[in-house]
Amino acid sequence: MAKEPIKTPFYDFHVAVGAKMVTFAGFQMPVQYKGITAEHLAVRSNVGLFDLSHMGEFEVSGKDALAFLQKTTTNNVAALDEVGKIQYSCMTTPKGGIVDDLLVYRLQDRYLLVVNAANIDKDFAWLQSHLFGDVRLTNLSAQTGLLAIQGPGAQKVLGKVTDYNLDDMAFYTSATAIITGIELLFSRTGYTGEDGFEIYIPPQHAATLWNGITEAGKEYDLELIGLGARDTLRLEMKMALYGNDIDETTTPIEAGLGWIVSFDKDFIGKEVIAKQKAEKPKRRLVCLELEGKAFPRRGYDICDGGEVVGKVTSGTFSPSLKKPIALGYVPLAKAKIGSTVEIAIRDRKYPAVVVKPPFYKNASHR
Repeated sequence: MAKEPIKTPFYDFHVAVGAKMVTFAGFQMPVQYKGITAEHLAVRSNVGLFDLSHMGEFEVSGKDALAFLQKTTTNNVAALDEVGKIQYSCMTTPKGGIVDDLLVYRLQDRYLLVVNAANIDKDFAWLQSHLFGDVRLTNLSAQTGLLAIQGPGAQKVLGKVTDYNLDDMAFYTSATAIITGIELLFSRTGYTGEDGFEIYIPPQHAATLWNGITEAGKEYDLELIGLGARDTLRLEMKMALYGNDIDETTTPIEAGLGWIVSFDKDFIGKEVIAKQKAEKPKRRLVCLELEGKAFPRRGYDICDGGEVVGKVTSGTFSPSLKKPIALGYVPLAKAKIGSTVEIAIRDRKYPAVVVKPPFYKNASHR
């Protein structure tokens, strides 16, 4: 019997303002409010508020927590040498495929992992299967709400509901502060390319936080943003979406994520990934721009000389650039900037050129 979709702590607020709701990764989520393009452009030019409560949060503690995370994630967790630092990383299988991409937070006496909504159960089971020594792994997902404020105006909005000195807060760091009268963990990170903050909250305080931020945001024309615009914003920045652009059949090297792999330590899948890096992968994930207005979609064929050489993994009509854009895996010989291929859309093939990432170059944080 199918499980009922989970409602986030902010569900009633979405329904009250007429959001279009969809089931995503087992959660009832707003896909749009006023419209994807309008919401997208609001984040690029000003500021938007996202409900990200569907994301998963795991706490890792114990004296072997660092050694455990060094073994199970690809980035160098020891580089998080101060409380408050955050890194982007991924977990890989013994064959080098990506189990998930995630954020690792260094907190006081523990670590926080933020994982993709669709992978919460899978990731937790995978981490549990690799436990050793003195490590405590706790799934906090069900008791954690999450809001993100994103856009060039994000600091102005958050600054109205906290006394914390945001001017001195570096990108990819976290802190604990009083926000809307409640002591909360928050971070300066995001999935849009813009400046922004993500705020973690126990569900019982969700209404206080939502009302406080939306009230503070009125002065700055804060817009509510759904999953639709979140997807187009991240795609313009070539930020990978798990299940589309990366999965257990793709490696970090193929996906252009070699920068989050540290070969100075031992981790699951290291040998395969190191060999692939040394020998060069057979394919790479590239950014493709098309002329015209035809939408490239996930699963569409990428062709070269009449032959299918790859598939589109993500595609949209870019609201910022006013042109179709796509991500897809192509043979290494076709992965160079300026290379041309064709994308089959319905019964026509449209020329596409490989461009340097990200597609959108003017974001307030990259």
